[in-house]
Amino acid sequence: MGVFYTRSELKEARARWRAAGQTVVFTNGCYDLLHPGHIRLLERSRSLGDVLILALNTDASVARLKGPSRPLIPEMERARMAASLEAVDAVVLFDEDTPRELIAEILPDILIKGADWAHFVAGREEVEAAGGKVVLLSLEPGFSTTNIEKELLARQPCAAGSQEAAVSQRRP
Repeated sequence: MGVFYTRSELKEARARWRAAGQTVVFTNGCYDLLHPGHIRLLERSRSLGDVLILALNTDASVARLKGPSRPLIPEMERARMAASLEAVDAVVLFDEDTPRELIAEILPDILIKGADWAHFVAGREEVEAAGGKVVLLSLEPGFSTTNIEKELLARQPCAAGSQEAAVSQRRP
């Protein structure tokens, strides 16, 4: 079970992990609607080191990146869910559009990003300059918060129509 850290608390914890010789893995994202693709990515990330840090975009950051209808779940609830996952050791929030500043402060040994971000990995230069490595992991096909949201919205008129039909059939 992970721990929720402020940025300064995470920096202190990182110093302890470094002193203990632990390999620290870092990944980030909105994790707006937790799904199996997220879980599997986190499990694979955790398998690469001793400690997994998950940095979550704040609500304001998610809205800037994804639009005004997002996030679907508030940041503290997303943080609680993430911290409850077995693969996650540490959860921290960041308000910037990218976690580059946070990554530069923490300097993980391994920086993980989904392969869909191969064109741009925030913090790559800082991690590699410090002797760390960047690993791109393939995503689980068929799982995407954006696609799940679109699918749910597409189903809405059908679901409402089905409910109305069911209600009218039950009326005497």
